[in-house]
Amino acid sequence: MTHDDLPLSRPSQPKARNWSQRFLDGIEWAGNKLPDPAALFLIALVLTWVASAALAPVQFADTDPRTVIRDAAGSITASSPLRVKNMMSGEVLASFLARMVRTFVEFPPLGVVLVAMLGVGVAEHTGFINAIIKSLLSITPRTLLTPMLLLVAIVSHSAGDTGYVLVIPLGGVIFAAAGRHPLAGIAAAFAGVSGGFSANFLPSGLDTLLQGFTQSAAQIIAPVRTVNPLCNWYFTSVSSVLIIGVGWFLTDRIIEPRLKRTQVDPGADLPPLDAVTAGERRGLMAGLGALAVGFLLLALAAAPETSPLRSKNGSLTEHGAPLMDSIVPLIFLLFLIPGVVHGWVAGTVKSHRDIIQGMNKAMGTMASYLVMAFVAAQFTYAFRESNLGALIAIKGALFLESLHWPAQVTIVGIILLTTLVNLLVGSASAKWALLGPIFVPMLMQLGLSPELTQAAYRVGDSSTNIITPLLPYFPLIVVYCQRYVKGTGIGTLVSMMAPYSVAFLATWTLLLLVYWGLGLPLGLQAPYAYP
Repeated sequence: MTHDDLPLSRPSQPKARNWSQRFLDGIEWAGNKLPDPAALFLIALVLTWVASAALAPVQFADTDPRTVIRDAAGSITASSPLRVKNMMSGEVLASFLARMVRTFVEFPPLGVVLVAMLGVGVAEHTGFINAIIKSLLSITPRTLLTPMLLLVAIVSHSAGDTGYVLVIPLGGVIFAAAGRHPLAGIAAAFAGVSGGFSANFLPSGLDTLLQGFTQSAAQIIAPVRTVNPLCNWYFTSVSSVLIIGVGWFLTDRIIEPRLKRTQVDPGADLPPLDAVTAGERRGLMAGLGALAVGFLLLALAAAPETSPLRSKNGSLTEHGAPLMDSIVPLIFLLFLIPGVVHGWVAGTVKSHRDIIQGMNKAMGTMASYLVMAFVAAQFTYAFRESNLGALIAIKGALFLESLHWPAQVTIVGIILLTTLVNLLVGSASAKWALLGPIFVPMLMQLGLSPELTQAAYRVGDSSTNIITPLLPYFPLIVVYCQRYVKGTGIGTLVSMMAPYSVAFLATWTLLLLVYWGLGLPLGLQAPYAYP
């Protein structure tokens, strides 16, 4: 069987389109009429400059929660009103120009993507990843590929943002190798990695990151109130089951059938569908052996309580621990070394030039992403420095407080407001730094715990990640899709991900309300009520 025989490469017969399919087609059409993503970020940058210049003279009475300083008793000792910075003033423009290169180099996704792709590129070029996929497909039923991929995507949250550069592209490769549409694999993986970002069976660095902001916000009302880093663990574990189930249904019943009209480009680099050869099998065993040795050495290095991989508190997993900060370099090594070993045993590596060629090939696919990342970095910096995102978040939160809704309705309002802010501010920690000092004390005064408020925030924060082009990794996902369908644009990706976003938001919100209604524990030391 060859790829030319696959259904995805043949035109399908036209079928009647229901209203939802026509709506998604409309989103795709409108989205693809937008300028190139790099140009879109440039337009957004100009609009940010203009809006900041217009709003800078306005004197807002709202306090900027990031400037509040309190004493041991919880009383405010210093604060500053929220001000929009004029990004078009001469001094600010000069500073913007002077740090343009540093802004690009310090763009958070840039280093993660490039370093990880160097190792992954070698593993792909030598055939190590291809051999793993073909072996995996030989033991995994085709119908269970989707939940398996979603499970891996959710577990990847424990390694930070590495799912974006590892799991999502592999989703396309795995689906293509199984004779399914590669864009459906990318969509499913993207849904699990980003749409289900706050769902996880395992603790992750996000737990401790959010807990720090939540505890600080809670201590505005109760100076001695503490929040356990795993206060949402039970709920996020159950949420993982929800994300897998909903994502499985959407991928197989809605997304992939719709993609039958989208033909994979004839020149797309699809993995072969033939069986694993004897040479590949030997190389695979050697590569996996090298991978096992690498994990063993890492475990031995991390085991001692005095290990340099641990934080000052002796933790391996908390935010800021050297092990957590080394995830991307470790991924580079844990793909590079097994890839080289596989290639040497299987005969696909003859000299060091083959290894360098693999890295060069991987970087060659990143050209369009680098252009988008440069402009996106400048926009992200200007939008953050202007305080426009902070203004929108604070005004929205204060409006929600003024409505005096019942507790359950207020929680739903928190979720919806978070989803809207998420369309403008991509970083989960940056949003919670803004919203936490408002949401947490506000709901504590309504008798709701900080832990419940944080859980509501996490639902809203995750659900719309996959439909906002302002997500730092969004341009990268477009690039992944263009490997198979060069005509993929922002509209194509948004129309693919919109059903996931709507379904996750609705079902996840309902899950939280039912979970709360049943009184099931959110996590460790996590009450629902606050006096």
